[in-house]
Amino acid sequence: MSINDPFARLPEVPSFTVSSTTVTDRAPWPAEQMNDSIPGGKDISPQLSWNGAPEGTKSYAVTVFDPDAPTSSGFWHWAVADIPATITDLPEGAGDDTGSGLPEGAYQLPNDTRAARYMGAAPPAGHGLHRYFIVVHALDVETIGVPADATPAYLGFIMFGHVLGRAVLTVTAEIPA
Repeated sequence: MSINDPFARLPEVPSFTVSSTTVTDRAPWPAEQMNDSIPGGKDISPQLSWNGAPEGTKSYAVTVFDPDAPTSSGFWHWAVADIPATITDLPEGAGDDTGSGLPEGAYQLPNDTRAARYMGAAPPAGHGLHRYFIVVHALDVETIGVPADATPAYLGFIMFGHVLGRAVLTVTAEIPA
C-alpha cells in the first residue's frame, strides 16, 4: 500500500465484491457520473451491487473519496449511512438531492461541498490523474449513530471499530490543462 492509499493506516479487514453497471474498476468515470461543471456531467451516482459480505454484517455504508484532490484531506464526494444488511444494491441515481433511490432508513451525509447528495468527479484541469475510491463498508451495527449533518470523515472515524469488511472499486478522472 502506498502512502496515498486511504486504507493504508486502517486495520485490514476481509474484502468482498462490489460491481457496477455504470462504472468499471480502474477505468475513467463515465460522463454522466462526472460533476455538472464538466461537459456532459450530470452528478448521477453510479449503480452499485455487492455480495459476499462477512457473517455478522448488520448494515452498510457507502463512500466515494478522492485522495488526490489538491487538499491535505482529499475530497469526499458521497457518503451514505445505515443501509440495511438486507440491501445489496443501489440503483443509478440513488444519490440525488432527496436520496430517492436509497432504502428506508439510509441517509446521505453532506459531501465536501456540504450538500447531502452525490457530487460527481471534477478534478482541477491539469492536476493529473485522480483516483476515486467507491467503497461499500460492511458494519457490525444496524445504525452507525452519526448525525445526518456529520462529515464523511466523522462517519469514517465512527466506523473505525465497526468495519467487518470492505468492497472497493477505484475509478479515475483527469481533465487536461
